[in-house]
Amino acid sequence: MKTVGAKIISVVGGVAFLSLVGLIAFYTYHHEQSLLEQNRTNRLETVDSVIQGLDALMLAGSAGIAQSYADSLQNVTGFEDLRILRTDGHEAYRDNQTVMIVNWNRGEDVFTTRLHETSNRIIKSDDVYLKQMLKTQETVSFHELGNHGEDALTFLTPIKNQKSCHHCHGKDEDILGAVKLTTSLNTVNAAIRDTRMHAIWVLAISLSLLLALTYLLIRSTVIRPIQQVTHAMRQLTDGDLTQNIPVPGSDEISTMARCFNTMGRQLLNTYTGLQHEQNKLTTIILSAREGIVVTDSKRHIVLANPSAERLLEKRLEEIVTGGLLNLFNNPSLMQKLLIAKDEDSHHTVILLNGRHLSIYASVILSPQGKEIGSAAMIRDITEEKRLETHLRNLSYMDELTQLLNRRRMDELLTREAKLAKRHNAELTVIMFDVDHFKKFNDDHGHDQGDRVLTALGVAMKQCFRETDFCCRYGGEEFCVILPNTDLEGGRQAAEELRRHIEQMLVDGLTVTISLGVASMKVSEYPDPNVLIKLADNALYIAKKEGRNRVREAS
Repeated sequence: MKTVGAKIISVVGGVAFLSLVGLIAFYTYHHEQSLLEQNRTNRLETVDSVIQGLDALMLAGSAGIAQSYADSLQNVTGFEDLRILRTDGHEAYRDNQTVMIVNWNRGEDVFTTRLHETSNRIIKSDDVYLKQMLKTQETVSFHELGNHGEDALTFLTPIKNQKSCHHCHGKDEDILGAVKLTTSLNTVNAAIRDTRMHAIWVLAISLSLLLALTYLLIRSTVIRPIQQVTHAMRQLTDGDLTQNIPVPGSDEISTMARCFNTMGRQLLNTYTGLQHEQNKLTTIILSAREGIVVTDSKRHIVLANPSAERLLEKRLEEIVTGGLLNLFNNPSLMQKLLIAKDEDSHHTVILLNGRHLSIYASVILSPQGKEIGSAAMIRDITEEKRLETHLRNLSYMDELTQLLNRRRMDELLTREAKLAKRHNAELTVIMFDVDHFKKFNDDHGHDQGDRVLTALGVAMKQCFRETDFCCRYGGEEFCVILPNTDLEGGRQAAEELRRHIEQMLVDGLTVTISLGVASMKVSEYPDPNVLIKLADNALYIAKKEGRNRVREAS
């Protein structure tokens, strides 16, 4: 790979070489012309006359005369060869190519085409001298063998497409043709060889000195400052943002150095600010109790904090490998959260690994609506759920007996009545209270009465099914709701409870209860409170008949 200095030296050397060659060629050419002028002044004047005559004929548009004129050039004495050529090396005015081009440009048949065409190639189309003439649009001279094998000098002079020629030949081509002139150089070859040898030495010495001076100048003014900038930029790309380049002058390289220094300071300030913000953000993310998982636009996980690992009970590698959709081992749920339309639908609560987790997941969109990433927030609400359940239980439970309270009993009775009506099932209610409960309070104190009620709550939980609802109705009164139970089943359950309580002792005291049972298909009675009233009436009958017994509602 070439360095900038090598490229500059190459370019400058090439330009200098071409310039010197041009100057020396120009000098040589004029020297040769000077020699030739002494011997062939009249011939050169003839050549000039030929070219001027050809220009006049071309401007006049006389194609037939131009052909005759070109033919007559072959008879001019003192020349080895004198011809008019097209730019492709063919002899001009021998075919209809130029005529057809002129007629096409003029839009009418101005010139009549030739009946007999010939093609006479004088110079190959890829001839270096012809190409040089077309490139430089100047006269080109070169040596070749003459008709008799002697050294000859040939001139190729371009016929330029002047403004006055555009009407016929168009503007596309700068050169319309060339005049080829060949003359013998036997008398001047020796002098030309000496001249060229001197020119070569002058060229070599001049070019060497010029390249040496140019290299020293460019090295001190261009290469060294560029090397300093290059070194500083490499250090910058390696992360060293403290680079500062000396600014010795006021040229373009100095301006570039100043711009680099300014850019470096701005990058350093920006990087420092971003690093500071990143440190804060990293501290927040890593220390957050909530789990945070972030992906890029292709849903590849790029961030997962320690809390996410702890809550999901997965290592970071497992989280990244599994991807966002498998974060909770439920891809359909995660996909539903991500594509949800309203804000509330991005949130849900799941039970994972024994924890209640609050999940919020959403796709992050750019201002243009393109997905640039997605994120999931995970919060452990297990303790909140436990407190919520505890509070709910407190609102439903009787503190003394740990049975359902009256408010919860009313809710459950209404719910079970709807279910029984829907399925055409029976619903049974047992109402009971403690016989002579006032005596416990009066003879043994209210604490003893509370212990009796507590013991009754324990006994009820032991005697009834898990699907039954044991409630404290109020004071020493209790109620049991028995779903899918008929009257006989309710009576047997009530009797079993009565015997169980009769046989137990509370602080050495015997306790008895009186019970009323009511059952019906709820479809027969639209108000479930009728059951409570019927069971309460049966309870009143049991107490009236002597207590410690079960009575059924009629």
